[in-house]
Amino acid sequence: MPRENSFTDSEGRSLTPDMEEQGDGRESLEGMAVSPTYNSPAQRTPHVRMNASSEPPRSGRPNPVTSPTSRQSIRSRMTHHTNATNQRPSAWSGMTPLEKFRAAARRVIALHRSTTLLSGGGGRIGAEPGVNPRRASAEALYGHIREDCEIEVVDYSSVRSSFGHMTNREFINLMGDPGASQRDPWVKVRWINIGGISWDVIKALSIKYDLHPLALEDIFHTRSQNRSKADYYPKHLFLRVLCHQLGEPDELDGLSSSQSPTLTGELRSASPLPMEEPEDESEDFNEKDDVTLHGSGPNSRQSTTRKKKRMLFLNKNEKDLEAMMGPDSSGSRLTKLMKAEGAVTQARQKQEEHEISLEALKRGDRVNVKVSPMFLFLFRDGTVISIHPTPNLSFTAPISKRLRQRDTGLRTSADPSMLVHALLDLIVDNALEVIDEYHKKINKFERAILLKPQMKTVRSLHILSGDLILHKRTLEPIKTMIYGLRRYDLDRCAALIDTSNPENEGVKVVGFMSHKSKIYLADVFDHMDYILTSLDMFAGIAENLIGYTFNLASYEMNEVMRRLTLATIIFLPLTLLTGYFGMNFNLMWSVQQNSDLLFWEIAIPLMVLIIPLFTLPDIKRAIHYVHKRMTTKKAIKVLFSQ
Repeated sequence: MPRENSFTDSEGRSLTPDMEEQGDGRESLEGMAVSPTYNSPAQRTPHVRMNASSEPPRSGRPNPVTSPTSRQSIRSRMTHHTNATNQRPSAWSGMTPLEKFRAAARRVIALHRSTTLLSGGGGRIGAEPGVNPRRASAEALYGHIREDCEIEVVDYSSVRSSFGHMTNREFINLMGDPGASQRDPWVKVRWINIGGISWDVIKALSIKYDLHPLALEDIFHTRSQNRSKADYYPKHLFLRVLCHQLGEPDELDGLSSSQSPTLTGELRSASPLPMEEPEDESEDFNEKDDVTLHGSGPNSRQSTTRKKKRMLFLNKNEKDLEAMMGPDSSGSRLTKLMKAEGAVTQARQKQEEHEISLEALKRGDRVNVKVSPMFLFLFRDGTVISIHPTPNLSFTAPISKRLRQRDTGLRTSADPSMLVHALLDLIVDNALEVIDEYHKKINKFERAILLKPQMKTVRSLHILSGDLILHKRTLEPIKTMIYGLRRYDLDRCAALIDTSNPENEGVKVVGFMSHKSKIYLADVFDHMDYILTSLDMFAGIAENLIGYTFNLASYEMNEVMRRLTLATIIFLPLTLLTGYFGMNFNLMWSVQQNSDLLFWEIAIPLMVLIIPLFTLPDIKRAIHYVHKRMTTKKAIKVLFSQ
């Protein structure tokens, strides 16, 4: 059966097969073809179930912890695939000329799609939204997002609980085996807590639970300054919440993460690229390269060898392409695309350099806040999925600790929406710690300004004011999201029902959030309101302190100029007369026939006249001040005399 959204020929075969399925690695670039039976069930690697305890745990990973009330842990029910090989015959054997022609045409289409993936700049604008993990293009675009995740799967009810820690491979095997991933009858809520983002884990998870492509796109394209939101889909509720957490003072300023690009490093309007540049794989493969992802053969669909050979073509640089296509191909479309991609990469590097320089200038007396997104999926069957970019579970450790205690509200209610509330409350509590730290900083700066204003303090206040504006932009949508979960949950679920379908008439609308969780969300809403009002207050205090500093500096400058003006006014007559009597004339009766007494006889009356004339406004203000003081004293005397 052809893939979704793919072109098919008259016989129903896909004209755009998966890049992993287009011939084996032993064929040359020109001679590679696709077998028309590549998707046949007989050619797939057989799956053999075995106990998970037969495989030693990875070093540094905790062993699965089983609750005393649980008979069987999650990992004890997992199955693994065997290291079997699946050798296929040559793709060209047994094919008619017509089939060979069609296979070659499909190969040309696949090569054309590869060049399309390399196009840069505006070529990615207007791409199809969403990420479909079943497409080969998604594998090519996101296949390099690899990380050793820490995964915890918790099954619990009001009476029992089970905890399991897994690695990437163990979790993928769990998602691929329906028997191992099936929940026991006593399980009311299953919480899949993933620390870190890796394409293989997200792909297995999305295929198992049918996550919406738009939600997956938000996971791989979310920046740290994006707005928190709640999206309602027919099968699940998706939440994207920005977490604000205090970092260590000696660490790099966490606010730099708010300006970091997405996982793919591209704009939101662009189609994604790999998270990081792959290592140079142009060397010959060694023996370890034959090790496959799921124990399959080097020519199977899951073989890492096939993926490496496929990426050798996709990651050619400009010189390699020119050498491969010949000296006369300098104006080819592929070379131009590579040049455009190089220009985009260079511009992105310059932008990153500017951002790093700006963050270096802002270092100092700041509040180190780490801003990172958390993604939550809530299903109607009681499954909750949480994904955090940090490859550890330290952020959600308080929730796991509460689930291990039988007398907590999470365990007694066994409500998946209450688990979502607990995660949201955890995020808000961390934001409250950030607000308290900013309160301490504001008090410190205010004390410094009142004692002795300095430009260094004003600089710190300016940076702090900008951080507060940024945090208000990222925290305010959380309040709107929580209000929407409490107020419009049923309305949004009702909007998902297709009223044009007669079968949906009379269907009862059931929201994702329970009545109890809505009551508890009111407390989270109050905390968010306190956080936002505190941010407004801190920003206002910072602006007032900055304005007070400059006003005080201006006042002091005015006082200095006023004193200089008074001195100038006082000595202006004396300076004028001194200049007159100091002229060196032979015939000057005022000097030759008089003493210095004449100088003072003229200077004193002139000073008596000029000084009051220039200081008349100050004299009026002094008289007004004395009058008010006398009036106040008289009123007080009259009050006490009665």
